Amino acid sequence: MEKKVIDCGLRYEIVRLIHAGGMGVVYEAKQFGVRDFVKRVAMKLIGEKHARDPDFMEDFIGEARLVADLIHTNIVQTYHLGQADGSLFIVMELVNGVNLQQLRQQAADQRAIIPRELAVLIASRVCRGLSYAHAKSTPDGAPLHLVHRDVCPKNIMVSFEGDVKLSDFGVAKARGYLKNDDAEVRAGKVDYMSPEQADYQPTDPRSDIFSTGVVLAQLLVGYNIFRAETSDACIENIRKLPIPDFRKLSKQIDDRLDHILQRALQRDLKQRYQSASEMLYDLEHYIYHAGYGPTNETLGKYVRDLYNGKPVAVRTRKSTGMHTIHTRVLVKKKK
Repeated sequence: MEKKVIDCGLRYEIVRLIHAGGMGVVYEAKQFGVRDFVKRVAMKLIGEKHARDPDFMEDFIGEARLVADLIHTNIVQTYHLGQADGSLFIVMELVNGVNLQQLRQQAADQRAIIPRELAVLIASRVCRGLSYAHAKSTPDGAPLHLVHRDVCPKNIMVSFEGDVKLSDFGVAKARGYLKNDDAEVRAGKVDYMSPEQADYQPTDPRSDIFSTGVVLAQLLVGYNIFRAETSDACIENIRKLPIPDFRKLSKQIDDRLDHILQRALQRDLKQRYQSASEMLYDLEHYIYHAGYGPTNETLGKYVRDLYNGKPVAVRTRKSTGMHTIHTRVLVKKKK
């Protein structure tokens, strides 16, 4: 059967800057189709500096290939890899909400804490997304061996409807997809790394479990136990800092929750949770064993109340104006 190729002529109009980082920028954009079809999306473009780096470009394309078929309610979905005026971009699902770091800051600004049950709910949803990604296979059934390697509050989105979505697989690795050898590159936020990641050792899904444990502990005690003034000191903490009795750090943490944290943060890989689904089971049993527990709606109401129903202010480095991106043509804003 002859394959038919359809040129859909996608067109995008950038609305606002969401985030500007060292490696690129993320915009909110409108995607236009036929007959007045409009869809709001997020668009990730690599920075000009990295656009001239062929190795980075290859990794950027590799990222898009990795996540193209990751379709799960707890993962930000990728829609399209495009090119305009020589620049590559990824079009992704737009989450109507904030990242977990913003949510924590908003709570702190109001002298509020994220309730224990909601903190565990968020961690459980991250585990759901990780469990799916870790088990993902290629279309012919070969396992991808995908590891996120950058699980941290900035990469966990929480929508105003209460959905939790893991984003930014930009430093993810899968066997045979990205060319950098795992043992040669330390990637991710330093204070959320696993010990093996900090030591430049090969990583497997258990590395993401450690990072999830760090995030959950931070939500419950109010700070990252590994954070230090310098990256080197932080890495040293990840390697050697005694894991505390979390019950002594927060009244929110009981025996069962401390046990979950202790197991997630084991430096000995054999003693750590062996899969995200295993940690997921313990987290969900913790909040639902009595027969009822928090839901997405519960979390959504908490987030909306925290922000009083107002749009989240987006901090940008500079105003971007409006311009339109086509799949082949970039029309810059008029001066």
